[in-house]
Amino acid sequence: MHGYLTTHVLDSAHGCPGHDILVSLYRIDGEQRTLLNEVKTNDDGRCDQPLLAGEDFQAGVYELIFNAGDYYRNRGVELPTPAFLDQVVLRFGLADEDEHYHVPLLISPYSYSTYRGS
Repeated sequence: MHGYLTTHVLDSAHGCPGHDILVSLYRIDGEQRTLLNEVKTNDDGRCDQPLLAGEDFQAGVYELIFNAGDYYRNRGVELPTPAFLDQVVLRFGLADEDEHYHVPLLISPYSYSTYRGS
């Protein structure tokens, strides 16, 4: 059995799911960053498939990058130049290859929070 990685985005500024947000997943190996997956969130702020699953799901350090600035610009929100939060970068570890790791993101143009969800 192998674990898998999922995410979802909630827009706290508008009280809705963060839809159509580009999410990039990287594996971090020392100084090397390897792009593993890029997807856009669906209308529910989720990805249609796990970001990482099966044999590709390995213990290690990973990074999720959420393009929050583009999301808010596409919604017509005026952001300063440069935006306070343009890309939200979350670096985290996956220790157990048989677990489900869920990394939700709650965003606004000026803040974010995350946690290990279920």
